[in-house]
Amino acid sequence: MKKKNPYISNPLIGLYSVWTGFWFIGWFLALYPFMVILLQRKDTKRYAHKLVRLWSSLFFAFGFVRFEIQTDKKLDSKQAYVFCSNHFSYLDIPAFVKILPNYFSFVGKSSIKKVPLFGYLYSGLNILVDRNDRGSRTATLSKSIRALQSNRSIIIFPEGGITSKNFPFMSSPFKDGAFAMAIQQQVPVLPVSFLNNFQMLDDDFFALRPGKVKVIIHAPIETKGMTQEDMPMLREKVFETIQKPILDYHGVDMPQ
Repeated sequence: MKKKNPYISNPLIGLYSVWTGFWFIGWFLALYPFMVILLQRKDTKRYAHKLVRLWSSLFFAFGFVRFEIQTDKKLDSKQAYVFCSNHFSYLDIPAFVKILPNYFSFVGKSSIKKVPLFGYLYSGLNILVDRNDRGSRTATLSKSIRALQSNRSIIIFPEGGITSKNFPFMSSPFKDGAFAMAIQQQVPVLPVSFLNNFQMLDDDFFALRPGKVKVIIHAPIETKGMTQEDMPMLREKVFETIQKPILDYHGVDMPQ
């Protein structure tokens, strides 16, 4: 069945989406020159990251999007983590930027680099990977490990992108990269569950509905003492930690 265009079927959603899109692009263009300047030096990249967080905060504020955040344990802003979450919507990315106090890099697909203006900013602040290229995957792992060594957190969507065909179920199994780097560097893995972003943003039409982003930041899972042999166990534990509250929120049972 052909998906209905929300701009036509619900003009109010269309107007709201145009409003939020205006502020998303407007604040980006206003802050972009300053972000580019700060990207030119390694010692000022952190401030470019802060401006990206400001951009995200302004976008959500002017779009009247609220957040309901459950935090199982207070985050240490000076601790490096490997953050892992479900990825059902493009809204997950600006939501992550807003809610985390840590200095971090996303691991994202290399094709983003081709997006005018934004691609330059994204590639300057984050780590890009071509998942179809083994050499690129190896290089990405090395760059991520160096980031963790410098006390910079990593955000990775272990499904490998927006790949699920059956929301709210995640794609499984998770990719190994996040867990390999966490165990190698003995840093905690921190699972995050975005409960309803895919209901708020229609990714096919970039139509945003007003509402409240609901997210659970789980307690970190320590990897100290783990070896690569523990990776399947860690991967499964993180999967279940993220998936269960999503299914609970939507009233769906975990598959047996």
